[in-house]
Amino acid sequence: MTATLEETPVAVRSTGTRHSWAAVFALARFEARRLLLSVPVLLAFAAYAAWIVWQTPDFENGFPALQDADRATQGTPMLVGLAVLVSANRAVLRSRRRDTERHFAVLVLPQSLRTAAHALAVVPAALLTAVGVLAQFGWAVLRPGAVGSGSPAELLVGPLTVLLFGMLGVLLARLVPSLIAAPMLIVLLLLMFVGGGFPAGSGERGTRWLAPVVTVANAKALPSDLLDRPAAWHALYLAGLGLTVALLAVLAGGGRGWILSGAVAGAVALTLTGGVLQTGALPAATTAARERVSVSPEKEQTCVRRGTSTYCAYPEWVPRADTWAAVVHDVQSAAGGAARTQPLVVRQRIDVRYGLDSDAAIQPSANPHQVSVGTGWGGNRVPEFSAAVAAVLVTGDEKAAGSLCDGRMVTVMWLALSHLPDPMTSLRNVRLDDSVTGSAIVLSPTDPMDMTAGQTDVVRELLGRPATAVAARVQAHWAELTAPKVTTARVAELLGATAPKAADKCE
Repeated sequence: MTATLEETPVAVRSTGTRHSWAAVFALARFEARRLLLSVPVLLAFAAYAAWIVWQTPDFENGFPALQDADRATQGTPMLVGLAVLVSANRAVLRSRRRDTERHFAVLVLPQSLRTAAHALAVVPAALLTAVGVLAQFGWAVLRPGAVGSGSPAELLVGPLTVLLFGMLGVLLARLVPSLIAAPMLIVLLLLMFVGGGFPAGSGERGTRWLAPVVTVANAKALPSDLLDRPAAWHALYLAGLGLTVALLAVLAGGGRGWILSGAVAGAVALTLTGGVLQTGALPAATTAARERVSVSPEKEQTCVRRGTSTYCAYPEWVPRADTWAAVVHDVQSAAGGAARTQPLVVRQRIDVRYGLDSDAAIQPSANPHQVSVGTGWGGNRVPEFSAAVAAVLVTGDEKAAGSLCDGRMVTVMWLALSHLPDPMTSLRNVRLDDSVTGSAIVLSPTDPMDMTAGQTDVVRELLGRPATAVAARVQAHWAELTAPKVTTARVAELLGATAPKAADKCE
């Protein structure tokens, strides 16, 4: 009799869960590639790249404050986000459009995991947006005239917005399986965020921070510690909201279980934490700090010496002292008398007592030989500062320069503009009406100055002559050119220019 021995089967541990998640990631990679290659997303990223190349080099005239440059990265990614919303929504609805939904019942992935895969497919688009944000901000950082410091939390807003919009597209497909739902949602979002339908709240905080991008723009660049934007809480709010929407999409796709429920609760908690803390009132310490830098800037500034003059600025702007000193040197080199070696105090001044978006005028200083300068530079700010330096050298202080009306204005404007690369363009830029004829208001960091039609004619003629020849006459007749009540006709005679036909209104 022969005995037959049979081996007892060895129990094999099920690996279905592991295989399911491997399939999720495989599907996510496939959908991510299709999402990035979809027409709306390709067009959106092309427009985004073109905008970066077109706008970033000229941001703040090439002298950016990085605490403004980081926020400048937030608006355009919304365009990418809307394209991702549409494409993600269409991707989820693809099986319904092509009538293949019933075939998925025989596959390893249930609808909830397929929804998770579609949500994960949005992540590469957000990462690519982050690359664009870093390129845009990095371009500003590498500019020789850049000052200040950026916030990582502000830089996260663009990618998180794309992530949130993509998750909204996935959730919408599970709640409203219709192709017209996504365009209708986009119209609603545009009405809310662009058309003013979203509640803005009051002041710098409030419900305005519930929007993805908060455009509380400061009129002028400010020290980064005075902005006090709740950027970190806002980034937490956006991250929590995006995660909440994604998990709700999985729930809507049939997902169940205590792990998923706990994850939803945790995501909601993150969203509420960030949302509540970001809408709190502006701290009293920030209001007090803004008052101090506006009223007593000397208590908050660092001063450095360049040549015979002193340059006082808020700490982040101290590196710009050399740029200001170059302008002061050029103006003084063309002046005469004691003005050529007169020590000046160039002090940076701002007024932020009335909020970030306030454009309050800076009152002229009565301190002798003090020149005010703002936080902006490049473009029109250069001839404006140059005019302020020249006016103080001629009149003695900013307050006296504000009431200047006689022929000394010719000397001031020639000193201010003759050393610049394109004096005639600078003359146009420094005048309020962008003209080079007739009377006009001349801009400066503090009170503007008045320039009559006759003075304009004389200045325009002098700027067309060799600067060295005019400088010799300016230095030879400095005392009379800067004497109070000197007429424009007499100044023109001393400088060898054609005298105006009519006397100025204030002479």
